[in-house]
Amino acid sequence: MPSQALILITLLGMQCVAAFAVSAVASQWERTGKPFNPLLGETYELIREDLGFRFISEQVSHHPPVSAFYSEGLCQDFLFHGSIYPKLKFWGKSVEAEPRGTITLELLRHNEAYTWTNPTCCVHNVIIGKLWIEQYGTVEILNHRTGDKCVLHFRPCGLFGKELHKVEGHIQDKNKKKLFIIYGKWTECLWGIDPAAYESFRKQERRGEPPRKAQSGISMEDADTEVVDAVPEVQDTVQVIPGSRLLWRINTRPPNSAQMYNFTSFTVSLNELQTGMEKILAPTDCRLRPDIRSMENGNMDLASQEKERLEEKQREARRERAKEDTEWQTRWFHQGRNPHTGTPDWLYSGGYFERDFSGCPDIY
Repeated sequence: MPSQALILITLLGMQCVAAFAVSAVASQWERTGKPFNPLLGETYELIREDLGFRFISEQVSHHPPVSAFYSEGLCQDFLFHGSIYPKLKFWGKSVEAEPRGTITLELLRHNEAYTWTNPTCCVHNVIIGKLWIEQYGTVEILNHRTGDKCVLHFRPCGLFGKELHKVEGHIQDKNKKKLFIIYGKWTECLWGIDPAAYESFRKQERRGEPPRKAQSGISMEDADTEVVDAVPEVQDTVQVIPGSRLLWRINTRPPNSAQMYNFTSFTVSLNELQTGMEKILAPTDCRLRPDIRSMENGNMDLASQEKERLEEKQREARRERAKEDTEWQTRWFHQGRNPHTGTPDWLYSGGYFERDFSGCPDIY
């Protein structure tokens, strides 16, 4: 039988992974601008020695659009990899992005691997009205070593908006015994509490007894309403149950975030091209894209011209491959099977950080 200490450590680990998974979708809140379409073969690398990781991604498919990524700890303590493959559905007034592709986190020192798939993202009022985003669906995070699972329900806003942004779920062991309750909002914060304390609090509510004074979560500004798919006005802050533990809280965005595509402070810095960086980056890195760089420099006319040139160059390359009956060859990733789920996945082939870029395609 595993010791209580080991069970506690495993439970804490799952709580951290659950918070990490929710925080990843939180950055999408208010990110309603249309991004640049990635070019086939486009890459992006990020090395953060201060944070202890390095990251590489590649656009491995154009139709359907698939982005594969791989990250590793510089102290060889974790691997984080997967692919982003949203299946789009147009519903007239909204666009729904159903996630495809497995997200995998491996904690090497603990010999643990977690896998999950992101929730569905829906953008409302794509034709007329104020754009707004909601996430919904069930996310299941599985610990493949222990069989523990975290089940998170991202609630759709509902008719009156009372469920907007809410996340509720629990952590269970391999025998489906609930070990921990999780609740909050993916736009604000995530809290956790022991199941017995949670049930006791809910019983008090059902009996109409006044609960002990609870803390309040982070306040949000009331959203504007529109005639079409209006953002629900009901946006209560999270009622924190006494005895709960804070798992995650969203960081405040910079004051100029609205003028920077509603990016977070971290995201704003990602496309920065520092002096000398172009000498070590792969020639396919998106920081070298002339259309994006022109736009960032404020030259919108040149950005538009470069965008058209790059798209035509991509179409011409596709026609040439069709003539020669050849298929596109990815550079840093290959199709295979996820080592933990056995399902189809894009896997890192290795070698990027050795910086032999001789085989990179000319896409710019």
